[in-house]
Amino acid sequence: MGLSVALHLFLLIGLWVLYTPLGVSWYWDWVPSLGASFSIRLDGLSMLFSWLICGIGLFVQLYAFHYMKDKPLSALFHLYLTLFMLAMLGLVLAGNLLLLFIFWELTTVTSYLLIGFNHDQEVSRKNALQAMLVTGAGGLALLAGLILLGQMAGTWEMDQIINRGAAFTSDNRFAPALILILIGAFTKSAQVPFHFWLPGAMSAPAPVSAFLHSATMVKGGIYLLARLAPVFSQSDLWFWSLALTGGITAGWTVVVALQQRDLKLMLAYSTNVALGKLVFLLALGTRYAISAALMFTIAHALYKAALFMVIGTVDKATGTRNIDQVAGLGRILKFSFLAAGLSALSKAGVPPLPGFLSKEYMYKAALQISYAPTILLVFVNALMGAMALLVVVRPFISKPDARTVPATPVEKYIFLWIPPVCLGILQLWATTL
Repeated sequence: MGLSVALHLFLLIGLWVLYTPLGVSWYWDWVPSLGASFSIRLDGLSMLFSWLICGIGLFVQLYAFHYMKDKPLSALFHLYLTLFMLAMLGLVLAGNLLLLFIFWELTTVTSYLLIGFNHDQEVSRKNALQAMLVTGAGGLALLAGLILLGQMAGTWEMDQIINRGAAFTSDNRFAPALILILIGAFTKSAQVPFHFWLPGAMSAPAPVSAFLHSATMVKGGIYLLARLAPVFSQSDLWFWSLALTGGITAGWTVVVALQQRDLKLMLAYSTNVALGKLVFLLALGTRYAISAALMFTIAHALYKAALFMVIGTVDKATGTRNIDQVAGLGRILKFSFLAAGLSALSKAGVPPLPGFLSKEYMYKAALQISYAPTILLVFVNALMGAMALLVVVRPFISKPDARTVPATPVEKYIFLWIPPVCLGILQLWATTL
């Protein structure tokens, strides 16, 4: 029942997004006394994120059908996942600052329910609370920043605010508004020093990580920064805040990621790395940088969702995610091996996969600025390539030894391998877009 309702919602909303013209906005009076309306805005940016939310979400729901089948309250899990999807869609389609904030907070609440779904485990309860406190506190900062921005503009409608561009830079409320909004975005997108909640959230079931921590929740802050870039990007404060935060996040967490022995934690820290690179690219703000950010957003969502599903299947088959205790799985989990291979190649930036195209655009964007950002990106991407190799070679190709845990052939359950394989194949198709 829960899966059926969720799939119908994904398909209906996906079709609505597909057949609705871009650049369309709808307005309904909400609180006229405050000048607030219930407005929906569909343009290229919101359509991109809507398709990622609906597309990745559809495959995650299918994967969760078997993964959560034997769990208590599995129907409730599908309900939570669907509610989170609706909250994320509301966030990216909101045309009003106040409406955006409401959906922003709904993603915080629903993510708390999903991260803490295994509520009988203390670690799940603790990590869910940690994630909610960090992102919730960031949400309060965001609210204050959005109120200041609305007061400066004299409107809550994003169309009108964005059309005025950098006209607010001389206002003495500009810097406080920018700082508060950046805090909100950095907490949601797990930037240093707020990055720690994301690895902690790996106590959630694998479908949660595949959805929230690849294409949706953690990209909420990236979406917000991209949406408000026309307002703030002419400011030096914007450039240095994003460049330093994104650069430090990417450069530091990529080193931490390679030190992990838990495969899921390794992927979690590599998500920190990816988000740091996206923030760094938005700081550069050139045509190549924006193109690279958009391409990398798509590539990362596809390969990271598939890899989280694969690691979930490995955990199902072996009962462990310890990289030192899994080996030779390529003979038992053949389809998962295929999905992991395609996704790891994209993660490493191997042509013709989308990870390669986004990496090339990153280098072009960085070289337009100076050698320093180019060196940073080369360093980070090289270590990401090594990590991608490790995630495939050790579990699937290396020979078993005395530490290796025996595996159960779980791929007889088709929903454990069809979604990640489809996402892997989609990465080949994405290069033609």
